[in-house]
Amino acid sequence: MLDYLASLNPVLLALFAGIFTWGCTALGAALVFFFKNLNQRMANVMLGFAAGVMLAASFWSLLSPAIEMSSGMGRFSFIPALVGFILGGVFLRLVDRLIPHLHLGFPEQEKEGPKTKLRKSILLVLSITIHNIPEGAAVGVAFGAIASGNTELFVTACVLALGIGIQNFPEGAAVSIPLRGEGLSRAKSFWYGQLSAVVEPIFAVIGALLVVFVTPILPYALAFAAGAMVFVVIEELIPESQVEGSTDLATAATMVGFAVMMVLDVALG
Repeated sequence: MLDYLASLNPVLLALFAGIFTWGCTALGAALVFFFKNLNQRMANVMLGFAAGVMLAASFWSLLSPAIEMSSGMGRFSFIPALVGFILGGVFLRLVDRLIPHLHLGFPEQEKEGPKTKLRKSILLVLSITIHNIPEGAAVGVAFGAIASGNTELFVTACVLALGIGIQNFPEGAAVSIPLRGEGLSRAKSFWYGQLSAVVEPIFAVIGALLVVFVTPILPYALAFAAGAMVFVVIEELIPESQVEGSTDLATAATMVGFAVMMVLDVALG
């Protein structure tokens, strides 16, 4: 079965993986039909767990393969990973400044980006949407890497998609349930919650296409996705997970998330 899947077009695989990660977000967002409120401590645990998964995925599934692919450069093998990593952070910083948004758990006066009159609920959704862009790109680049001829990367890409899907489930709930608390109906809360992850299959396809047609950029692309994900973790997920004094709990959840993704990647990859 795995051999058959690995033989499919990498772009198609990236699309399937992006739909899977989006679907996990939708499943999590569906919890709004069963719960009206989300305990802040639980929200912090969910976000902390997501941060840990993304941090581990950034290294084990993206940066490490990027460095390994550049091993032929000798002592300068770190350059593609370094350049891509920095550019990934710069890209997310630009997106952060161009799109108005509000981080979960923060007061409306702390919204970021251009001045806007958009409702708080829309700003919250935009914040998670920005966060999901590098996740989709990471999945796409990972599957696009199969086109380089290294089919071993197929398992690594699958593990990455699985890890992102796992952390997307609680993340979907962490978006939709607070929207319900903002006064939106259950249906609208679910709609906006899952909508925040629609960018994942889109950017998965974009990422896969880039590395399929321009194979030499693969290590740079992997590191780019890693840099973008780390930027999101530090700038968004960690601060959001530690509001209202849940620092220790959120930190523990981050450690657990990192450990889970590390085990998945090392044991399965």
